[in-house]
Amino acid sequence: MSREVIHTDKAPAAVGAYSQGIVAQGKFVFVSGQLGLDPETKNLAEDVVEQTKRALLNMQAILEEAGTDLAHVVKVTILLHSIDDFAAVNAVYQTFFPENPPARAAFGGNDLPLGGLVEIECIAMIPEG
Repeated sequence: MSREVIHTDKAPAAVGAYSQGIVAQGKFVFVSGQLGLDPETKNLAEDVVEQTKRALLNMQAILEEAGTDLAHVVKVTILLHSIDDFAAVNAVYQTFFPENPPARAAFGGNDLPLGGLVEIECIAMIPEG
């Protein structure tokens, strides 16, 4: 099985023992959970709306480094510090996936790394050619 580690400076470096993303068999990319960290300052955005935007932008940068994009995402998992933030996160999410959104699960009540309010991971296809 071929496996390629993905790393980009356009998203924050891993804060633990994991890769930003992994391409498997040249067909799928698995993006690790992204917090709302600014890749330059390493600081969390100030609220759940801004953290969601930043996490999705980080995810997008990793996908692009792997040769794909948001249109090819097939599954997303969202971890929320508080399920009360679901509506706010969903509103931002819909701006990134306005049509035919991928399959998704969302879980609340989690303590997230670095005190984050939202963490988002995904699986995407890599287009042929």
